[in-house]
Amino acid sequence: MKNNKKSHFPSIARLLKSLGPGLVTGASDDDPSGIATYSQVGAKFGLGMLWMALFLLPMMIAVQEICARIGLVTGKGLATVIKNRYSKRIVYPISGLLIVANTINIGADIGAMGASIRLVFPTLPDFSVIILFTIIILAAEIFIPYSKYVKVLKYLTLSLFAYVITALIVGGDFRQIFSATLIPHFEFSPEFITLFVAMFGTTISPYLFFWQASEEAEEDVAKHKIKEIGEGKPEISKKEIKVMRADVAIGMFFSQLVTWSIIITTAGSLHVNGITDIETADQAAQALEPLVKTFPYAGELSKLIFALGIIGTGLLAVPVLAGSSAYALSDTFGWKEGLGKKFSQAKAFYALIACSTVIGLWIAMSDTNPIQALIYAAVINGIIAVPMLFIIVKIGNDKKILKDRTNGPLSNVIGWITFGIMAISVGLLFFSWNL
Repeated sequence: MKNNKKSHFPSIARLLKSLGPGLVTGASDDDPSGIATYSQVGAKFGLGMLWMALFLLPMMIAVQEICARIGLVTGKGLATVIKNRYSKRIVYPISGLLIVANTINIGADIGAMGASIRLVFPTLPDFSVIILFTIIILAAEIFIPYSKYVKVLKYLTLSLFAYVITALIVGGDFRQIFSATLIPHFEFSPEFITLFVAMFGTTISPYLFFWQASEEAEEDVAKHKIKEIGEGKPEISKKEIKVMRADVAIGMFFSQLVTWSIIITTAGSLHVNGITDIETADQAAQALEPLVKTFPYAGELSKLIFALGIIGTGLLAVPVLAGSSAYALSDTFGWKEGLGKKFSQAKAFYALIACSTVIGLWIAMSDTNPIQALIYAAVINGIIAVPMLFIIVKIGNDKKILKDRTNGPLSNVIGWITFGIMAISVGLLFFSWNL
């Protein structure tokens, strides 16, 4: 029996070591925009939308697995595959929409990071804080080697566990939480529909599609299966497909565990106390007070933990957002690309990262409410995701591209259901705005 137990440890260690694109993608999904959206959902409707955390999990796994499989099997980024299979007329507007959504999201995330650090150091000037974060993000993405960079991103995900612990502390009626997790609840109001779309948009986000596919292609390069992203055809075994799927599933599960925890936390600490609209970072930070309520200066500690969470996920997500834009445009125009390359080897790729981040900085410095901007960014992502999902599921079924690695029946069912629900919800959103 002892030998059998020992034999499992190496395989578990190898699995954890192999986790990469899926885990990073799942963690970056809980970016400042996600934290703000889920917090607003919990504050506004209590446990009323808690079911969405479980409901979205299979959709996330299915969509991201399709994107990962496309990148892994072809050794190409998503935009390159779309361009080669269809035409530039399709890839241009898709890449354009992605860049617009990503840049707005970058600006909202940087602004939220600045607002969070000012909770702890209120005397710091706004512009200096967000400029400092922008410089740190750009320097890390351009100058840190990819293998080390990925390890840094993995460790940054640990900051999200503050919400999981707080959810356990807040607790509540377990039967009510269990019921709210399993049984859908709907309200046909503009506020509910807007947050419904925002939940989809910040969870099943367009930038994650492109990032996931390109990072799988990066893995092909790192493993010497191809020389460059987009050049050559990698030989992918069934075992590698299996590991990729485990990576994606674990990453998405981690993401939705945090989502579920944030909604419970804000429902149990804000909604029950009459705070139903989160307008400031200070209000959002109050959700973490139960974590430190027995400590002196609990309010200040909760602000610090909230700030660390926003900053940690921002440092994780902003490079992913900028990187996915750079991957998409580089795919579109055939430029050298990859975080595994030095700046001198992929100047256009890194210039795109710098440009999108700097434009995001400019948006962050404008006179906007950072918390509300994060929710608006989630809604925009939800709208833009609809046409992208249609194309992704179509490519996932294309035997000319994926040969015998096309979608299975379950992936197709979940993929098309996801597209249909998002399309209908966006239609309802536009209808509610016109009322």
